[in-house]
Amino acid sequence: MGLYDLIFRRRPPIRERAEIADFIDDQSAFLVQKGIYEYSRARSGHYSKVLFAEAEFKAAVEHARWSAYPLGLAMVGEMVAGVLQKHAEDRRAIVDALTPLVLSVFDRYPIPEALGPGPWREARQELSLRLDRVGTHPPKPVKDIPVPLAESYFNLMPIHEKLRGPDFPTLRNYMRVTLINSHDELVKRLDAPAVIHALGLRPK
Repeated sequence: MGLYDLIFRRRPPIRERAEIADFIDDQSAFLVQKGIYEYSRARSGHYSKVLFAEAEFKAAVEHARWSAYPLGLAMVGEMVAGVLQKHAEDRRAIVDALTPLVLSVFDRYPIPEALGPGPWREARQELSLRLDRVGTHPPKPVKDIPVPLAESYFNLMPIHEKLRGPDFPTLRNYMRVTLINSHDELVKRLDAPAVIHALGLRPK
């Protein structure tokens, strides 16, 4: 494969249940992990290499990223539901089809040592509730989906709260931009009729 192909080749279309599940997994992990690492590097400045080498900080990052992953699944799952709404009739049916799919993505991973069984089980229950609530209101603009979860995400940053400064709006905007980018990629790659059929939904 040449350099041109590596840079400009199109990502494969999304047609199957497994492919939409993989998309949700990849985008959720990217959304939360990129923010954790970039924020930590920005806040630690010249000391970032030293900080990232410390065992205590590595443990804090592991706790943060696994605690944040269900938040990413909730946000990306809601975004996917909004995209599918343009192609399927019943929003409630969309949410009912997506919820077990998103939870199956969560269940791909063993219980993280950084959290333990109790918190991981509670995170799954909260994710299920958040996904269910998506069916109780009209689709939000993509930029507004992260807003209810932004503070919870910010509070997970592995930087002492006294050193965070007034950074919450910046991190919230990062989440909004990143989710918009995920939305744009989904729209480009989605084979809507195939996915609607794979999820057992009725097309418009």
